[in-house]
Formats: sequence, C-alpha cells, structure tokens
Amino acid sequence: MIAFLAGIMEKILNLFYNITNNYGIAIIGMTILIKLVLMPLSYKQYKSLDQMQKIAPEQKRLQEKYKNDKDKLNQELIELYKRNKINPAAGCLPLILQMPFLFALFRLLQSFNFAHASFLWIQDLSAPDSYFILPALAGLTTFLSSKMAATSPDASQSNMNLFMSIFITWISTRFAAGLALYWVVSNLFQLAQQMIIARSVKISKEGSGS
Repeated sequence: MIAFLAGIMEKILNLFYNITNNYGIAIIGMTILIKLVLMPLSYKQYKSLDQMQKIAPEQKRLQEKYKNDKDKLNQELIELYKRNKINPAAGCLPLILQMPFLFALFRLLQSFNFAHASFLWIQDLSAPDSYFILPALAGLTTFLSSKMAATSPDASQSNMNLFMSIFITWISTRFAAGLALYWVVSNLFQLAQQMIIARSVKISKEGSGS
C-alpha cells in the first residue's frame, strides 16, 4: 500500500513540476493538495482533541482521587466519557488513517531523483540543507503545531513536544532538503488549518448555545 501511494504521489509531484518547472514549488503544491484531501480527517481529529481538552480538568481530578484504585478509575473515566458523549479513541483513528500517506511521502521524497534541482537558497533538493534553515524551521513549526494541538498544559506533554521538535530538527539535517521542505510546508498548513478549524468549532458552539 505504501508503494502504491508513493507511486500516485510521484505522479502528482511530476504533474506539478510539469506545470511549474520547479521541484521546490512542485513539492509545495503537492503538499497543499494532500493536506486538503486529508482535511476532513484532520477536522474530526481536532474536534475530538477539543472535547478531550474540555474534560481534562475533571479527568485529572479523577486520576488523583483514584490513583490507588485503577479499576475504579477506569470505571469513573468510562462514565465521564459517556456523560460527555466522547470516544477517547476517536482522536487517534484519523491520525492512524493519515499515517500511510506520511510514510509514502517520506519514501518518495527521501529517494526521489531531483537531478540536483535547486530552490531558493537550497542548492540541491536531494541533499540536506547545508545552511540548516529548513531543519530549524522544521523544528520550530513542529513545536508550534504540537503546542496548539496539546490536550493539556502539563509539564510531561510540554517536554515531549520539545523533545520531538529537537528530534525533527536533528533528522532534518540528515534527510533530503526536499523532505524537510515538505515537513515545513505541511506544518505551516496545519497551523493555519488548526486556527481555521478552532474558529469554526467556536462559531459552531456559539451558534448552538453550548
């Protein structure tokens, strides 16, 4: 399945290249197109995260109250989810469905022959960014996106977001600049998407009076 999706994405990349005659712009165009296709899944994921944020204080209170009784805690959490009509697994399913696309893109962009194509300051999209601009942007946008999507402000989650951002920065210094460019554009699109969806959810709540 990964190879099949990678093949389709390669055709899309070549289509954008034939239109723009620039692989950098082609990567940006392909990234935006794929994010638009996956946007319904992202919307469902964000709504689920928003619901989990709403009950986070009550969930934390229960975890503290029944920290020595796991069976009772699980029972109380199930009741909490039922009262609020929340499926805690709902936020994971859209992400799982998007994973094959991410793996296919990784496979394509890491091995694609860009024929030493350049883009802006990048001399070769097949090689790592020698100026380390894309790795820095990849780490920064990953941190901002993770922070916006965080379900709780606790220190462990903040530390995990910071670790992931540093890790993405590090691996971006070793991967093809074309892949790092995709990651940066994808994160920027996701940030804009999260703000739009957040506003949409807020307007929907105000309209329903909840």
